[in-house]
Amino acid sequence: MSDSGEGLVDATSRLAERMEEMEEDRRRARVAGPRIDPEKARVLESLRLAKTEMQRQFSVMTHEARRQQLTSAMAEIDRRLADLEQTA
Repeated sequence: MSDSGEGLVDATSRLAERMEEMEEDRRRARVAGPRIDPEKARVLESLRLAKTEMQRQFSVMTHEARRQQLTSAMAEIDRRLADLEQTA
């Protein structure tokens, strides 16, 4: 009879330890800050890279019509970046 009582005590202590671990995990998650949406991060990084590439092309471009296209494209990228950063 004493063996079953010891098993119950062991199970109860394991359960209490697991509950404490879960609470600690929750505490760490709150301290870590807000979670970042991976899709939004991917879009932001893609837009930043596109803007960098457009700026590189603009710096070497001599054809005026193409420079205007690049200027318009960079303005659109800036607008999209601003929209995404506002929703953060």
